[in-house]
Amino acid sequence: MGVAKKLKSAEDFMYHIYVHMNDVDKFVIFSGLKLAQFVASLDPLHHLLLLKHSYEDGSFNMHTQFDYVSDEEVSHFVKKAPESKELCWVDFMDEKKLNQLTPMEQGELLYLSHKKEPITSPFFNKLQNRFVYYSSDVEKMTKVYFRHLSDSDLLVANVFNSLIREKERSTGFWRRKVQSSTPSITPEFLRAYRSFAKDGALLSLYRIEKPKAAYGIEIRNLSDYSYPDEVWDDLNTILKNEHDELIHII
Repeated sequence: MGVAKKLKSAEDFMYHIYVHMNDVDKFVIFSGLKLAQFVASLDPLHHLLLLKHSYEDGSFNMHTQFDYVSDEEVSHFVKKAPESKELCWVDFMDEKKLNQLTPMEQGELLYLSHKKEPITSPFFNKLQNRFVYYSSDVEKMTKVYFRHLSDSDLLVANVFNSLIREKERSTGFWRRKVQSSTPSITPEFLRAYRSFAKDGALLSLYRIEKPKAAYGIEIRNLSDYSYPDEVWDDLNTILKNEHDELIHII
């Protein structure tokens, strides 16, 4: 008689992230992603124009009446920006270009922060922004517009790789050459699984102990879920279902 396979619970995994990609409008909705992870994974960021925030240490631009964070202050912003509040920002290259924004462009930025979608495009020629970032702790979601959608693959790959490196450092103290043998996943490899992200998917990272240390990412299609916060309410139920795809990281 075969031995029944033990079902994993949420605690058996190192990390879960919900990803729902809209490749036509070039945005991705995440849940389980923190601001610090985003910034660390897509470093370096340039200046950040704060459209909706509760950060108290920003600089003030008189022309737009928006606060902003200079590139030198981004790390301080990440540490001090309250995670519990709504946050919306766009990155920009040149502070002088803020003073060239027309009333219409400033209105589009206000609309973007309020409606979480652009009137025309989320990308502004004068700002040369790569991203529009919006997060809400209440909704347990982060919505990011990507000028280059490949940055979304880079983001998720770097988040997973960072967690793996941290785990290997904590478990491989006595092992030599830990860094050179650390498993990792490339953005190009992850891109092959975009079809799951387009429907909405949960990606769950765990460590495999035997026969040798490796990692796995279980992917589950969550096309029935419209709101990310519902995923976390039903997490253990979701994990009882067999995964739709398994990525081995060795």
